[in-house]
Amino acid sequence: MTDPNDLGALERVLGYAFADRATLEVALRHTSWLNEHPGASGGDNERLEFLGDAVLDLVVGHRLMTRFPELREGELSVTRAQVVSEAGLAEIASALGLGQWLRLGKGEDKSGGRTKRSILADAFEAVVAAVYLDGGYPAAAEMVERLLAPRIETVEHTGFYDFKTRLQEMALARLKLSPVYKVVAELGPDHAKRFVVEVWIGDELYARADGTSKKSADQQAAAAAAFKLEGLNVG
Repeated sequence: MTDPNDLGALERVLGYAFADRATLEVALRHTSWLNEHPGASGGDNERLEFLGDAVLDLVVGHRLMTRFPELREGELSVTRAQVVSEAGLAEIASALGLGQWLRLGKGEDKSGGRTKRSILADAFEAVVAAVYLDGGYPAAAEMVERLLAPRIETVEHTGFYDFKTRLQEMALARLKLSPVYKVVAELGPDHAKRFVVEVWIGDELYARADGTSKKSADQQAAAAAAFKLEGLNVG
């Protein structure tokens, strides 16, 4: 196993050398580690996850618009959701061996935290944010495009992927329930209206999304709900 303190090795894996490794250090800290080191400067990586998620959406969204000029807004949103899903980001993090460098609490480490999909995906988002803060948008965009290129190239993009059907099948198979879609808001003037849709399965809200049509919003909400349901260990 790689020495978790050897951040130079991680830089080589990422293809980016930090001017200041302090932000990278924070990006690798899981909440469980901070609970055991409450005085650590910079805290854990949760705030960086938030920023990294936004950077990923921007970089991947721009790349998809360029790569697939024929796709409409709703199709682009769903395609992006596939690329930056928790499962997709965890797959990339695993391929990089990112788990070797994570700072985990002893209990989380013993329970297999270094291979947990949610922890790996969150850490990857945090690392993206660290590169953005250290080297700016060009550096972050170059790394994201390079590491996510295979997923962008292979993701389903011909036509509109029917996530409503996919979610219906998954929900029935796993939960014995059918999804329910609710339009909870209509925003903007008639010529530029946006629809906000929630998808419920049973008494749980699984996702909310908006789009320029109810169909588009339904599909985006269904996609988000499907990714969430895929991450559950149900039945």
